[in-house]
Amino acid sequence: MAQTALSRQSAVPQPAPLRIPVRDIVPWAVLAAVLGLVLIYFVGAEQGATSLISGSWVHEFTHDGRHLLGFPCH
Repeated sequence: MAQTALSRQSAVPQPAPLRIPVRDIVPWAVLAAVLGLVLIYFVGAEQGATSLISGSWVHEFTHDGRHLLGFPCH
């Protein structure tokens, strides 16, 4: 009897499974997707005919990122 009680007490408790509701993740996922698309636009397409901002300062600011990510720029 005493051994049974001791073996039950020494058992390692199992952690509760991690449950994150989808409705908590969706706004952050949408924000990350929008920011990612904006970043890809500015690094990859903000020059020439599709330019939203006049001048070349965005191109110069993201120039090394273009080469790092494989976007041609010159």
